[in-house]
Amino acid sequence: MPIPSRRAPSACLIGLAVAFIFGCGSNQHPDAPPAAARGAEKVRILGFVTNLPADFWNIARAGAELAMKELPGYTLEFRIGDGTAAKQKEIVEDLLVKGAVGIAISPVDAANQTAMLENAAGKTLLICQDSDAPATRRAYYIGTDNVAAGHEAAALVKEALPSGGAIMAFISKKDQQNSIERFRGLKEGLAGSNITIVDLRADDGDRARAKANAADALVSHAELVGMIGLSGYDVPAILSALTDAGKLGTIKVVGFDEEDATLAGIAAGSVQGTVVQQPFEFGYQSMKLLVRQLGGDASFIPADKHIFIATRSLRAGDVAAFAAQLKKLRDQ
Repeated sequence: MPIPSRRAPSACLIGLAVAFIFGCGSNQHPDAPPAAARGAEKVRILGFVTNLPADFWNIARAGAELAMKELPGYTLEFRIGDGTAAKQKEIVEDLLVKGAVGIAISPVDAANQTAMLENAAGKTLLICQDSDAPATRRAYYIGTDNVAAGHEAAALVKEALPSGGAIMAFISKKDQQNSIERFRGLKEGLAGSNITIVDLRADDGDRARAKANAADALVSHAELVGMIGLSGYDVPAILSALTDAGKLGTIKVVGFDEEDATLAGIAAGSVQGTVVQQPFEFGYQSMKLLVRQLGGDASFIPADKHIFIATRSLRAGDVAAFAAQLKKLRDQ
């Protein structure tokens, strides 16, 4: 069934058409040249910067590339980070040297990237997607309401563990804004229940370390009855560790995003469910809205500068239809 958008016009991952309402606002970015002058310009660069390599971003790239087909006069530089602030700084500086007129970035450590992001915001139209940097001059954030998504994940955990018990949580980076918000939502959603979060373990984007974290948790916390992965690759890592330990099916698992192993685990019954975002929309809408603002219309930006794209919880009965739609998006 369609996913209703909470704030932004959104084409849902399950196939709704994107609906953008082009208004007549006049808040043009200060570095954007007059509309009359743009016709004679060379192709203008838009940058999309990820935090690290992941299939999630392959889906986002498909969305961004579809948007570019609808945006004559613009070209896309889709740049993949390595999980470090240093790499993102290198990428952003290169995009600025090339004259990018807009950049959509998922900051890996916003609190310690303020100088870099502020510098970029002074030279181009900067927005955050996927993870926010609210203390900077970024124009707005577009992506998941991660606190609400954490609440969704908590609901799946409570479904999986009606009798309660101890769980371990796993995440890529503890200090990334979306991670902070997601874990906060999880804790809020489990408050007052009989489910206890023993710890939150981070892997800094290292898949091998993600599996090692899960394997170690099984040894050091024999009381665990559940595990939740708050980053996309965490569930595949958890499943691999459980398989090696001979505990697949005995420990309840909940996850985020739509990696193939996660969907297969839900279909097989070894994963209770996953909270899926809409990375295709992150890519598509970031590019469309950047150009809309560059054209002088900022009327779509809410007062709190958060444009949320709806999430969805997947369970066993949802996987087949979702996987079919996901293939269509990847094949755009």
